Amino acid sequence: MRNYLDELAKLNSISITNIVVDKRDKPDSYDIFEAAWRTLFQRFENTLTHCNYPGGYKRSFGIVFTDATAGKKLSSMMRKMAVHNPVPNRGRSGYRNIPIQRIIEDPSERDSKASLPIQACDVAAYFLHQSLKPNSYIRRKRAVKYFERLEPVLNTLASSKNELGVVVI
Repeated sequence: MRNYLDELAKLNSISITNIVVDKRDKPDSYDIFEAAWRTLFQRFENTLTHCNYPGGYKRSFGIVFTDATAGKKLSSMMRKMAVHNPVPNRGRSGYRNIPIQRIIEDPSERDSKASLPIQACDVAAYFLHQSLKPNSYIRRKRAVKYFERLEPVLNTLASSKNELGVVVI
């Protein structure tokens, strides 16, 4: 897996954005799924708008590919965000409505068994999780910092609060 991470890190045409939901301070009614996906969609939109990815062009658009998860729910969420997308104001109270415009299609589901990019995302997510909450095997193999191997392809501009760009909500 270390070698796979190293090969991903060499791909100068990808940019990986990571969202972590810290469940500790959330009420039981908090919709973790929706919060995580809304945040990811918004960060992807920001990345497209501000050209914060390799080879970015001012007029670039994007499509989201997901593993076989709640496709209808994600499509509904994306369509709502294309009309009403409240974004908190920085440094002051209130929100602005900034509809999603650069993501041009509903999320497209892929079976991870048949999609190498989805498998790569799964590996990156696994090692991000292990960097935060390592299991005994990862600790024993000294692989806790393997996620950092992806630094060359991490979207470090996704978060100003984390040096690797990991967005924690």
